[in-house]
Amino acid sequence: MIAGVEHVAISVSNLENSLAFYRDLLGLSLARVLECGPETPLPEATAQPGCRARIAHLYTGSFLLELFEYREPEGRPIEPGRRQADHGLVHLGFRSTDARADFKRLRQHGVEFLSDPVEFRPGVWLFYFRGPDGEVLELRES
Repeated sequence: MIAGVEHVAISVSNLENSLAFYRDLLGLSLARVLECGPETPLPEATAQPGCRARIAHLYTGSFLLELFEYREPEGRPIEPGRRQADHGLVHLGFRSTDARADFKRLRQHGVEFLSDPVEFRPGVWLFYFRGPDGEVLELRES
């Protein structure tokens, strides 16, 4: 039934801020920005009558990260204190060629970290950090 994982979508509070983070800081490539309103299939597909959103498609390799800035209805923020142990999507993982160097670079840009780089297994370094809306991300070098 499943042929592969194609993409992950994140609802964001401000598309421009999220593009600055995912495109400019993390290096994903922006393919397009779409404007979707009640006249498009988005309201029916998402079961949100009358919704409107700006949607950005960013790529790293063949993986698509889809960012949704809902303008109607306006999204709610991630609950403060949400932990990785809480049910639902836990984090989005990205691959790195040098996690420790990337950690230092991200720290210079004021990124919020949940951990320092740790050697999870021999030769596998990773750390967790937050995106612009509090979403948890992982950077892993293996």
